This record gives sequence, C-alpha cells and structure tokens, in this order.
Amino acid sequence: MSTAGQRRDGSEPSWVSIYDGLHNAIIRHRLDPGAKLVEDEIAEVYGLSRTVVRTALQALARDGVVVLQRHRGASVARPSPDEAREIFEARLLIEPRIAEMAAGRMTAADGARLRACLDAEHAAIAQDQPREAVFLSAEFHRVIAGLAGHAVLAGILGDLLSRSSLVVALYWRRPETICETHAHHGIVEALEARHAADAGAAMSRHLAELLAGLDLSERPPHRSNLADAIGLPARG
Repeated sequence: MSTAGQRRDGSEPSWVSIYDGLHNAIIRHRLDPGAKLVEDEIAEVYGLSRTVVRTALQALARDGVVVLQRHRGASVARPSPDEAREIFEARLLIEPRIAEMAAGRMTAADGARLRACLDAEHAAIAQDQPREAVFLSAEFHRVIAGLAGHAVLAGILGDLLSRSSLVVALYWRRPETICETHAHHGIVEALEARHAADAGAAMSRHLAELLAGLDLSERPPHRSNLADAIGLPARG
C-alpha cells in the first residue's frame, strides 16, 4: 500500500483494515472490475463508520484500483482496453530493468525464495485454483522487485501489478495460465546465474507474451458479493 501510515503509538489507523480487505479481494479476483462499493454496506461489514470507509476508498482510488465518481459513489476500477494495454506497456518499460538490478544483488537465499514462489504457484495450478495461481504469479514479480533494491521502482511496479490483476480479470484469454511456468523458471535461472542482460531479456519476452495474450474487447460487468469477497460475515 503506497498511502498507509502509522499512528504515533505504532498502531495502524482504523481504515487500513478496510483498505487491506478490499485490496486483497480485488487482486485475488473476488471483487469483479466495475463492482459497486457501497459505503453503507462496507461500514456494516466492518462495523466502522462511513467516514473511515471513505478514507479507505480514497486510498484505493489513489492506487488506481478503485474509481470514485461524484453522485455515483465508488466502484472497482474497470480498465478500458487502452488502459489495459498501457498498464502492460508500462511494465515492459520498467520490469526488465528491475530484473537486471535484481540479478546483480542475488544471493542463494534469494534464489531459494523465488523457487518457493514457483512451488506455491505450481501447487495452486495442480489444485485447480486459478485465481490463487494468478495472485501468486503477481507475488513472484513483486518479490523480484523487492530484490532489486530500488524502492521507487518497486512502488511503481506494485501499483501496476495491482492494476494488472484487473486487466487479467477482464481481458486474459487463458486465465488458468496467466504466467507460463517455463517463463518464470527461465527468469529465475538467469537471476540465479547473476546474468543481468539475460534476466532482463527473459523478463521482456515474458511480458511481451502476456501483452499478446490479452483479448482487448469489452466484457459485460458481473456482480460481486462484498461479504463473501472479503471473507467476513455481514454484521447485523
């Protein structure tokens, strides 16, 4: 989260729990792009005030995963085909460089961490959990960004990955295989060998394949159940 802060006593502000719950539901495809986010409903589910809910929604809007419209309220962002293309084009610009930087800093422990990511992704696929596999695929990319040691680029990529989850939900032709396993293995092998150019090239090829896998035609909206999406029972 790029906007969260802590109170002076070190505790999280009350709106962070709402932010985290909604953000997690969005990137795990439990809330569909375009789904309405009604302040009263969210307040009831969390047992918090509408003012607190509004703060969380404003933070999500700054991160690009929620849209706030005057007189229409909040909804999960629904990227247009042009926005979807631009999100992946932006990743193509920065992620190869991130991979190159990560290669120069790799340790054996880093390699083991990345291979654990691959194992978790494979397990989700084997258990027929495509939504979890998609989430874990994005986490793999987040881990590489963290290994690069560049906080600004990691922050930018984090926001792009969250928005990418919306693009995948809308436009990916094969949702069960958003990131082909061989592509991730190739990236890890280049990183472990500390070959910066190879790591950057592997990442570039991978992202180009993802962009080519988008079917950028309009999709009808779906309705999501808020309490089910965030895993909390409705209060009342």
